Amino acid sequence: MRLLHSFVPSLLLSGACIVSAASSWSFEDASISVSGKGSGAGAKDKLSPDTPLAKPVSLGATDTLKILLTTTDGKTAKRPHQAFLTLTDPTSGLHESFVFSVKESGKAKVDLSHKDLPHQFLSSSKPIPASIVIGSFGSSAPYKAKVFDLNIALDPNTPLAVPEKPERYAAQEEIHHIFRAEPRSPPKIISLVFAVAVLGALPVLFGVWATLGANVNHFGKAFGNAPISHALFYGSIVAMEGIFFLYYTSWKLFQVLPAAAVVGLVAFISGSRALSEVQERRLAGLR
Repeated sequence: MRLLHSFVPSLLLSGACIVSAASSWSFEDASISVSGKGSGAGAKDKLSPDTPLAKPVSLGATDTLKILLTTTDGKTAKRPHQAFLTLTDPTSGLHESFVFSVKESGKAKVDLSHKDLPHQFLSSSKPIPASIVIGSFGSSAPYKAKVFDLNIALDPNTPLAVPEKPERYAAQEEIHHIFRAEPRSPPKIISLVFAVAVLGALPVLFGVWATLGANVNHFGKAFGNAPISHALFYGSIVAMEGIFFLYYTSWKLFQVLPAAAVVGLVAFISGSRALSEVQERRLAGLR
């Protein structure tokens, strides 16, 4: 009886250890090799899930690093949900992960060369720790551990291509706008010269008008037949000249446009009525 009592706890402990061992991800049959371009497979080193390599692995500018392993869940070869080779820059803390290509049997492979590495790793002067990460759904504990250090060897004849920094949106310096000065009227002397020229042409205009047979005697008759039309027509002409004068001296364009539209409409309507009255007198033989 005592033997049975002492045997049961030992059996339970052994079972717990077996379950614990079976519920952790790891890898086996792992190897790492570095081969140059066109030189075939290079020397291989064995990778251990418990102890990292003692010597750093060197990766030249034309080399390709290859890792082969078999992922295991406990003691069984199995395909995990995720398997990565993760490099960590010791200076900046930058992480970069490279996905293993894993088959259903658990056999995994990853290749790495200079073209796959960010420029931060290529410019690093310290060995870069390389870790393997394996995990999946379920209760099995994931695996993550450092397996080796990676030395990046650059080609001294090829300069390192560092990309330009990306554009960052941030507060810029204050912008002081310089607005163009408002347009000014020409000098007064020029305006006076043209005003005198226009006024001087008026007597010539009246003289030519009288020479061509203008009948001033019909002025009263015209206003007697259509006083409103003639008054509005002539008044609109004077008003339009006044608007042009105000625009020249002080008004702005958006002040001129509404006033000119109203005066122009009055001139159009009253002018058509006034011309109708003039046509009636012409047909009656009075002109």
